[in-house]
Amino acid sequence: MKYSIIALAAIIVTVASPLAAQGAISPATIQASSSSNIAASTNTAPALHERNPRYQLRRGDTFDLDFELSPEFNQTVAVQPDGYATLKGVGSIYIEGQTVPELTETVKTAYAKILHDPVITVGLKDFEKPYFIAAGQVGKPGKYDLRSDLTVTEAVAIAGGFTDKAKHSQVVLFRPLPGGGYEAKLLNAKKLLATRNLSEDIQLQPGDMVYVPQNELSKIRPFLPTSSMGAYYNPAMF
Repeated sequence: MKYSIIALAAIIVTVASPLAAQGAISPATIQASSSSNIAASTNTAPALHERNPRYQLRRGDTFDLDFELSPEFNQTVAVQPDGYATLKGVGSIYIEGQTVPELTETVKTAYAKILHDPVITVGLKDFEKPYFIAAGQVGKPGKYDLRSDLTVTEAVAIAGGFTDKAKHSQVVLFRPLPGGGYEAKLLNAKKLLATRNLSEDIQLQPGDMVYVPQNELSKIRPFLPTSSMGAYYNPAMF
């Protein structure tokens, strides 16, 4: 997990600048490295997400399989670094990103090859605590527990709110994809807050990263004479 966070931090500089320059996310996949991709959104409008999403399996998670009619197949299974799991008697199957109901059906299908109508119960045993990361121009950047339903603007508030250098209109949400890489979504938090309409605020999912870029004024502020700041400053621009 430490390395994935470091890798994500490294690609922010590459991705944030094109987003800010274009005002939208290109519908292409951005190659950040030979092993990391960011899938760009094809729609700049934030998508609405269902409340109370089911937990999706991640690498390193473990779960118990209980066979009611065939206890000799009872086992504890771990999700391997490549997203696969090795099951007793049937071999390896890819399960990363699946919910418990989806996993149950996948395991039943796998064991149907050697068992007649298997009755299987899946129970999560050891799994990663849901979290999100707030980075960039927020009061307290860092990793936070995702204890309940949260949206992007709520996550920013938990992380100490926007700093005076924040570009509220181009908040970027990085979402990890099951197959690797990240999907980037652009959110105009300034517009949502100004109109008092949070219906398009994006629902966070475990592992999401909220990145708030720096506004243009704060970048050039050190080079402007103090007495001339009023002539250059226009809050509506940011």
